[in-house]
Amino acid sequence: MAPSLVSTGDGSGRADERTRAADILDVQEGRRPVALLDDGAIAEMLRTARRIAIVGASPRPGRPSNDVLGYLLRHGYDCVPIHPNADDVLGIAAHPTLTAAVEATGPFDIVDVFRRSELCVPHAEEAVATGAGCLWLQLGIVNWEAARIAAAGGVAVVMDRCTAIEHRRLLRA
Repeated sequence: MAPSLVSTGDGSGRADERTRAADILDVQEGRRPVALLDDGAIAEMLRTARRIAIVGASPRPGRPSNDVLGYLLRHGYDCVPIHPNADDVLGIAAHPTLTAAVEATGPFDIVDVFRRSELCVPHAEEAVATGAGCLWLQLGIVNWEAARIAAAGGVAVVMDRCTAIEHRRLLRA
């Protein structure tokens, strides 16, 4: 689900929306300042990954992050919700940060981010610091600075794609 923007009344919301749309089109059309995983590499990542941190996992049923977490659990992934204001999501203990989750449960293969684009840089920094294999920004989420940080730290990058959709499309076809 694409993040919504809050209008400030000064027209900057429209400019932000145009920038976000341009970023998404750049990803989809291959104009990328940072290398992103292609379908083959994404399929391999999903085949070999076992542990996935769901950053922004919502405890509310019907939210995309809640649905994706449930889907990934049903397909055998060990998922850990990251949410500073939730005790648990789908009965799994939530952690306030990726760093806290790694300290409590161990490293992650994929850091799957359900946060607004402008909030992704700290998650990229944490993904690098904790030794994640992949920073995955969900459908509608593009942040080239986060991608640059992750790639420079040796972490693979996926943006504007949904883990559940890609799993269904690439592994269950």
